[in-house]
Amino acid sequence: MSRRPGPADFSTQIVTFKQKAKSLIRLTAFQPDIAPNLGAMMRLAACMGIGMDVVGPCGFPASAKSLRRAAMDYADAAAPNYHTGWDEYLRARTEGRLVALSTGGTCDLWDFAFQPGDALVMGRETAGLPDAVLSGMDAVLRIPMPGGGRSLNVAMSAGIAVSEALRQLSRSPG
Repeated sequence: MSRRPGPADFSTQIVTFKQKAKSLIRLTAFQPDIAPNLGAMMRLAACMGIGMDVVGPCGFPASAKSLRRAAMDYADAAAPNYHTGWDEYLRARTEGRLVALSTGGTCDLWDFAFQPGDALVMGRETAGLPDAVLSGMDAVLRIPMPGGGRSLNVAMSAGIAVSEALRQLSRSPG
């Protein structure tokens, strides 16, 4: 019998926003459906030196073992914060804008000016972000796809957005 994962399933070191405040941006996975995609986003966060949050519940039976396998040897370095729900996540935030990526975004990723402290919010692979969550975003971005297609993989989209945000912020003064 499978169950929804909770904070105890994430055996990685749980850190607070203040402990990871030095990272320029944060990556937030909202109720991820597919463990390997969450693992890829954890690896992205670890490799790029950014903070990460996971907003539950996850749509897969997660365990520390399965997440470590999905994130390979990057799970401990990613050290994501786990939040049992969206309201808990919002209460824990201390700074920055909420910036969602969505196929229905109103601004192209390349036209958006990122700021330190921004949180990139990625939705569920199967359903994206619910309207109630989208309505609270400071910006909703889309990745232009001139070649067509409905959407990109969520972890690939996160990689593109994180890279663009860090590219912009590495050139900003201060």
